[in-house]
Amino acid sequence: MKLKNRIKEFFTLSWKKTAIALMIWIIAVFLHNMIYAFCMAVFKFKCEEAFLFLLAVIGIPLYFFVSTIYSLFKKFK
Repeated sequence: MKLKNRIKEFFTLSWKKTAIALMIWIIAVFLHNMIYAFCMAVFKFKCEEAFLFLLAVIGIPLYFFVSTIYSLFKKFK
């Protein structure tokens, strides 16, 4: 498969992709909070888990923004 077709497939929004991204966002937020709570309860120090936090705060919203712009541009072109 060509790279252009892969990009088109990845950035075109659908209900299935939206639902999957929303579930990934919820899981990332939940796991980030659970890892923090586990470290506080077991090790008694603040353990910041940055990857899931960045995924939930920057990664998923950025994907939605870019996908929405791409889908609208593609639709009205």
